Amino acid sequence: MAAGNSTEAGQGLRLIAPPLLYAILLLAVPLLTILAFSFFKDGYLTIVREFTVENYVATWTDPIFRTILLRSLWVAGLVTLFTVALSFPVAYFLSFVVASERKAMWIFLITIPFWTSYLIRVFLWKVILGYNGVINSGLKSVGLIEQPLQFLLYNTGSIVLTLSHSYAPFAILPIYVALEKIDRALLEAGRDLGESRLMTFWRVTLPLAMPGVVAAVLIVFIPTIGDYVTPTVIGGGKIPMVANMIQAQMLDIDNKPLGSAIAISSMAVVAALSMVFLWLNRRFLRVRA
Repeated sequence: MAAGNSTEAGQGLRLIAPPLLYAILLLAVPLLTILAFSFFKDGYLTIVREFTVENYVATWTDPIFRTILLRSLWVAGLVTLFTVALSFPVAYFLSFVVASERKAMWIFLITIPFWTSYLIRVFLWKVILGYNGVINSGLKSVGLIEQPLQFLLYNTGSIVLTLSHSYAPFAILPIYVALEKIDRALLEAGRDLGESRLMTFWRVTLPLAMPGVVAAVLIVFIPTIGDYVTPTVIGGGKIPMVANMIQAQMLDIDNKPLGSAIAISSMAVVAALSMVFLWLNRRFLRVRA
C-alpha cells in the first residue's frame, strides 16, 4: 500500500512539475529580483549592490507614499465593493433563473469584453465619459444640457466605474460557480420548514456561496490596487495610485531600488489585508454555522 501511494505521489509530482517550474520562472524569479533590488543602493544609471534598508525607511517616512497608498486602498475597496455587489445578482440570475440549456450562451456573452484588450476598454470609457463624449453629446442632442458636464471624467468616480466594468466578469464567474454547486434540495428544505425566500437566501444560499464571493473579492481587489493604466487615462494623471508611483520610480526617475521597495511594501500591505479578510470570513462562517 505504501509503495502504491509513493508511486501515485511520484506520478502526481511529475505531472505538476512542468507547470510548477513554469510558474516559478515567471513569477518567483521576478519577485525575488524585485525583493533583492529593494535592498540595494541607487547609483547614477546603475544599481550599487550594497545591502541597505534606506529604501524602506524612505518609503514609509514619505507622506506622499502613505497618502497615495491609502488612496489606492480606498479606490480598490470601492471597486471591489461595487463590482462584487453588482456581480452577485447577475451570477444568481444566471444560476437560478436562466434555463440550463441557455447558461452557456449567457457565459459566452459575459466573456465578450475579453475579446478586446484592457487598454481599448479603458479608452472606450474615456470616449463615453469625455467632454465631447457619448454621454455629453447625447444629453446635448435631447436638450437636457447646454454645456458638457465636466465632472464625468478625471475623478475617482470615473476610475471606479471603469475598473468595476473591467473586472466584472472576474467577479461573476467564481460566484456563479459557487452558486452552481449549491444543492437545490437544501433550499427547498429551508422553504419547507417555513423560511421565507429572503431568510433562506441569508441562512443557506449566501453562506454556501461565500467561497465564490471571497474569490471574487480577492480577484478584483488585488489587481485593482496595482492598476496604473486607468488612473493615467481616466484620471488624467491627477489621481495617481501606488502603481503610478512605482512606474515613475522605475522608469521616469530610474530609481529601481526605491521603486522596488515601494512595490514590496505595497504587496505586503495587500497580503496582510487579504489575510485579515480571509480570517474575518472564516469567523463569519463559523458564527453562522
